[in-house]
Amino acid sequence: MVFITSDNHRKFTYIEKFCAKNDTTTSDILIILGDAGINYFGNPQDLRLKEKLSKLPITLFCIHGNHENRPENIGTYEEVEQFSGLAYMESDFPNLIFTKDGEVYDFNGKRCLVIGGAYSVDKFVRIQNNWPWWSDEQPSAQTKRLVENRLEVENWNVDIVFSHTCPMKYMPYEAFLGGIDQRMVDKSTEEWLDSIEDKLTYSKWFCGHFHIEKVVDKMRFVYQSFYELVGL
Repeated sequence: MVFITSDNHRKFTYIEKFCAKNDTTTSDILIILGDAGINYFGNPQDLRLKEKLSKLPITLFCIHGNHENRPENIGTYEEVEQFSGLAYMESDFPNLIFTKDGEVYDFNGKRCLVIGGAYSVDKFVRIQNNWPWWSDEQPSAQTKRLVENRLEVENWNVDIVFSHTCPMKYMPYEAFLGGIDQRMVDKSTEEWLDSIEDKLTYSKWFCGHFHIEKVVDKMRFVYQSFYELVGL
């Protein structure tokens, strides 16, 4: 079985309850649409969390969000083939898999494009307080080219898109945090995703980031709920 959730920010209790209720095993996959927070502190706290998660009866398939370091920046990760695409994994934690932007993975015969990253509206607070923040939280120009080149190969046709943030045209303004000057928010990733969505033929698009549950057209925003990939 393949399930989808998002933005748990190092909180896995609700996932543990889901696994117990559904009697999952590591043959089952839980796609997290960013901000799993597993690689956040860059210290033994992350290791302790991974050791705990390695005992979960499910395999986590984590898309890059904006509240976590990219696995390619961490020396313990290796690039491996998973679900017909390239991904990142540590040998000690084979049930904790991290995606590579621009890859197209095969889940139950569905061709699924992954695009991670987003801008952090709490960027300056985190920097001021010396909390973790990463300058490469958004897709780089090189990553964008990789995504576009891969879509050329796919003839701009996939079954499902998994991203952290959403295309600009679907921006959920009602979910914006108060007290933030939106003129200071970098929306270049969302604008780029707009250009992708305009050209792409797809059936469903799932994203997180905004901590809401909402469906608009073929776009579904996910936040700490669960959706099953079968039948989508």
